[in-house]
Order: sequence, then structure tokens, then C-alpha cells
Amino acid sequence: MADNSNVPIRPYNCAEYQECLTAWGYLDYLPNVPANAVFVAIFTIATAAQAILAWRHRTWGYSIAMLIGTILEVVGYGGRIGLHYNVFINTWFIMYLCCLTIAPALFTAAIYLSLSRILAIYGETLSFIRGRSITLTFISCDLISLVLQAVGGALASTAITIETRDIGVNIMIAGLSAQVAATTGFSLVCLHIMWNVRKHPERVNVEHEGFRRGKRFRAFIWAIVIAITTILIRCSFRVAELSEGFKGELANNEVLYMIFEAAMMSICVFVLTIAHPGLTLGAHWNRGKFHWNQKQKREVKK
Repeated sequence: MADNSNVPIRPYNCAEYQECLTAWGYLDYLPNVPANAVFVAIFTIATAAQAILAWRHRTWGYSIAMLIGTILEVVGYGGRIGLHYNVFINTWFIMYLCCLTIAPALFTAAIYLSLSRILAIYGETLSFIRGRSITLTFISCDLISLVLQAVGGALASTAITIETRDIGVNIMIAGLSAQVAATTGFSLVCLHIMWNVRKHPERVNVEHEGFRRGKRFRAFIWAIVIAITTILIRCSFRVAELSEGFKGELANNEVLYMIFEAAMMSICVFVLTIAHPGLTLGAHWNRGKFHWNQKQKREVKK
């Protein structure tokens, strides 16, 4: 049997009929324009909302991560619409694959930034690791997964040969798996803190007891829980999808993609927007802010 590892995967003289689509198209189907346009609209609205909330509440770290993520979602679904009109264009495929693959890593970064704030409201003694250390650790893990996904996506989407494409896919799977592992680890840390809140109420910071019982704080906690759940579902699906390759059944089932990718990330962004820390935590957001020197710390306390 001939070795096909160096066979070009790009079409040169190819008409758009199903056999050609399956053999040479970046997808085996033409993405549905109305469905993808809905998600372009959803993430465009979310981008505008995040920009307004960032300006009003100055939650820059959280908001920058969310803004970059939502913009990538808009570009990614725009790329899918482009693929509907020409599934052989590499530019559309790069926009779709790279942007939609790495965008959720930005949402997890925003979530990781939130834990130090939550811990400051409950009390640092409830965790075996300081809030700042937790945030820096998981953001570092997130950065590694983001780089792996970006490099893998770029390699897979620009590959000339099947062998190179498969290498890119495997790197993407490694990045997504790293994201699942980091998010799972983060969830376990959160569960550990919540366990201590219930088992050791004497260690909970009494200063913020009234605020913790309020609806706004509870809304923020539930938003984080829902967002983490949707990201884990989405990443698990993408790992399964990519493990079959771009020509696999999952990679070419748009209904499943819309449920486990588009819908999951829409829910994630929705809850992280309506329960934005500027709206739910207010001034409490700055209590878990990183202080690089003691002078800055004293100024914040004042």
C-alpha cells in the first residue's frame, strides 16, 4: 500500500459536489448560515456588553480576558459562515478552527481570576494555598493549554500533508486535555474551599457575612459553577471530536457541534456577563486584587 503521508490535502481543480467535498473540503458539510449567524450575533452582543461593563466597573483583568474570548468567538463563527460559501478556502478554516478552539481558554482565565476575590470574601484560611497563588498557578496552566491549542490549530489548518495535519490535531488534543485537567483541578480546589466553609464555619471571615448571604454574591457563585460545567462539557466533546480527526463522524456533525460547542459557550458567556463581578461583587472585587508592594496594598485598604 502506498504511503499517503505526503499527499497534498489542498484541492486545486475541484468542483463543489459531495464526492469532492468529502475528498478535499475542510469539512464534509456546508455550515448552516442562519445557525452560525445567530451565534455571531450572540457573541457580538456579549462583546459590547463586556466592553461597557469593563469601562463602567474597571474590572480590567476579567474583562480583557472575556473581551478577547468573545471577539474570537465572533471571528470563528464568521469563518464558519465563510466555509458555507466556499469550504475549500483555507482562510475561513483557520478563522473557524483556531479562534473557536482557543476562545474558551480566555473564559477560564477570567474564572481563575475570580477565585482570589471569592476567597478574600470567605477568608484566606479556608484554602491550603493563598488565593493569589491559586490564580497564578491555574492561569499559567491555562496559558500552556492556550499555546498548545493555538500552535496545534495553526499547524493543522495550514498543513500541506496529512501527516503534518495529524501532528497539529494531536497537539490540539494535548492542549484541550491540559485545559480539561486544569479546569478539573480548579474545580477540586473550589470544592475543597466550599467543604471548609461548611465544616469549619469558625474560619469564615465574619466581616463579609451579610454580603455573602446576598443574592448578588450567590448569583456570581452560581455563574462560576455553570461556566465551569459548560467549559468542561465543551472541552470533553472537542477532545472526543478531534481524536477521530477532521474527517471523523463527530467533526462533521454540525448539530452536535452546535450543542456541545456553540450552545455551551453561549451559556458560559451569558452567565459570566449577567453576573459580571462589577455588578455582583462591586467594591469587593478589589479585595482579592494582586498587590505587588506593601504601599499599594495599604492604599487599597484605605
